[in-house]
Amino acid sequence: MAYTAKDFRNLIGIEGFSDTLLKNHFILYQGYVTNTNKLMDLLVAMLEGGEVSSPQYAELKRRMGFEFNGMRLHEYYFGNLGGTKALDPESKLGKNLVSGFGSYENWEMDFKATGMMRGIGWAILYQDSIDGKLFNQWINEHETNHQAGCIPILIMDVFEHAFITEYGLKRADYIGAFFRNINWEVVEGRLKI
Repeated sequence: MAYTAKDFRNLIGIEGFSDTLLKNHFILYQGYVTNTNKLMDLLVAMLEGGEVSSPQYAELKRRMGFEFNGMRLHEYYFGNLGGTKALDPESKLGKNLVSGFGSYENWEMDFKATGMMRGIGWAILYQDSIDGKLFNQWINEHETNHQAGCIPILIMDVFEHAFITEYGLKRADYIGAFFRNINWEVVEGRLKI
């Protein structure tokens, strides 16, 4: 069964993200959905044709992580945008951030610092599915550095396409706009423990 791109047009008009920036980003996301479906079809055909020992099959398997995670991470990212309210410090997430980082401000400073690291990638607040611990992680190229058994809670795209049209090289300004648009209800709904 093929994946279908989700509709995130509800984000058009959010503060700090131009319509052009968002529409271009949606097109990029659609490409990940399309490529995930193409790769799945190719891998099935190769499996049915007994070509699983070929270098081509191995490379397509490796590429699948990049395309699939590119699709999913964008869905998480767009999904956690569109909010207008601050995080409730008495919410489960608010209390967990204070418990894990000493204060909300410490967590925010660490998350923003993760997003400001040189390079392209993602800043992700994860929850360990075993003990519930929250931590921030840098992810390269969609498929690299994910923590086994951890659930993405808050996802921030820090590839240039997410901000350069609007902010040029001022990544910190983009991160500020991102924080003003977090949908904390969606983010908190991702907590599992």
